[in-house]
Amino acid sequence: MKAIVYEAPRQFKYQDVPEPETGSDEVLVRIDACGLCGTDLHIHEGEFAPSFPLIPGHEFTGEIVGLGGAVKDLQQRQRVVGNSNESCGKCFYCLRGDFLLCLNLRAYGVTQDGGFAQYLRIKADRIFPINKLSYREAVMVEPTSCAVHGMEVLAMKPGSDVLLFGAGPTGQVLAQLLKLNGAGRLVVAAPAGPKLELAGRLAADETVAIDRKNPDKHRNRLRELNPTGFDYIVEATGSAAVCEDALQFVRRGGTLLVYGVYPEKETVRFNPFDLFRREITIKGSFAQIDAFPRALAYLESGKIKVNEIVTDEFRLEDWPKVLEHAWSRKGIKIAVIPPSSSS
Repeated sequence: MKAIVYEAPRQFKYQDVPEPETGSDEVLVRIDACGLCGTDLHIHEGEFAPSFPLIPGHEFTGEIVGLGGAVKDLQQRQRVVGNSNESCGKCFYCLRGDFLLCLNLRAYGVTQDGGFAQYLRIKADRIFPINKLSYREAVMVEPTSCAVHGMEVLAMKPGSDVLLFGAGPTGQVLAQLLKLNGAGRLVVAAPAGPKLELAGRLAADETVAIDRKNPDKHRNRLRELNPTGFDYIVEATGSAAVCEDALQFVRRGGTLLVYGVYPEKETVRFNPFDLFRREITIKGSFAQIDAFPRALAYLESGKIKVNEIVTDEFRLEDWPKVLEHAWSRKGIKIAVIPPSSSS
């Protein structure tokens, strides 16, 4: 089969690799599409603890074409998505029930081969059937599940004033979840353009264009909208500078959720007395491990709309163009399409 294989950071090839053989508790999925995530760009740089050699890709959807002997509840030709994360079940955190904090967490597309290939071998208990979703919508199930977990971590009170920094793919989903789950008023701040416009159509009560050359412009606008700040701020850009800036807009007793994926060496400065005096809470949200059923419920019901988020499609063999387009930030979300057969 054809796949994108990384031998080391930045060293990849589009090449033939053996088609995976399934174990008794596994299924073989023919990949229809795999979404490109910001995490994949970090993996390209060797960040996020990837295990090389590696076929990346963790936002995959496809069709079951092989079943292990012990698999009972799935069928050939079923359209499915896959939860990429799995815990060991035995470490300190797993024994406490904190499976996402597992010391031996494994992830398809990060520590084991993922979906930027024609076929994927995966444990059957990581697989979820889909019904109404197109493949473009289905690549958004994994990002939506991460956003659902982010909402759990945020634990937002109903009727709150909320500020979301970022209007990327997951930011679009987060905006809708925030509006559905307690935001009395939602402001989305992001660079001017189609992403911010889409967030305004889908969920935001107000949008504020971030001006990197003249940041006081958007800072002043945010202060005009909420002079006392916001109850909850979600930082979903992955920019340390934006994260640091966000702290000044947290209301007394408010919460900042650090959601974006940051370069590992980035740091953020804050004034500890300010946090102490204003009783600010800072939380982090990392991936997910059990939110797929709830994400699917939101998407299959149409309560969360993602059909406008996937703006671009590329062929798997055009991987350099995929990376170039992702770094250009011209679109919102990329779906990568593998060849239709193993030939």
